[in-house]
Amino acid sequence: QVQLVESGGGMVQAGGSLRLSCAASGRTFSSYAMGWFRQAPGKEREFVAAISWSGGSTYYADSVKGRFTISRDNAKNTVYLQMNSLKPEDTAVYYCAAGTVRSPDYYGMDYWGKGTLVTVSS
Repeated sequence: QVQLVESGGGMVQAGGSLRLSCAASGRTFSSYAMGWFRQAPGKEREFVAAISWSGGSTYYADSVKGRFTISRDNAKNTVYLQMNSLKPEDTAVYYCAAGTVRSPDYYGMDYWGKGTLVTVSS
């Protein structure tokens, strides 16, 4: 079992930055790939970024490439999402998840956090 708790969401102006954190409990954190997903109002949840268990591989949605960076610290059981150059269309609830990731289109997540809201104003 892995429990995930996101933090770091909030309101920011367009062009600003936020860093999301996801703290995991459980001894098996380092064996999971970790991902960030988001769901905007009225839209389906979508993939944002993911990182392999070792941190050696990362994956990004085209919409965030060059602006967002995912990283993890297995010693701290934490995964991060640094978000720069934020746009109003980045407004969403951001979820952290643990599971298996092969690509932005092929993944299976076993555990989910409850989400943190990011609001980007224009």
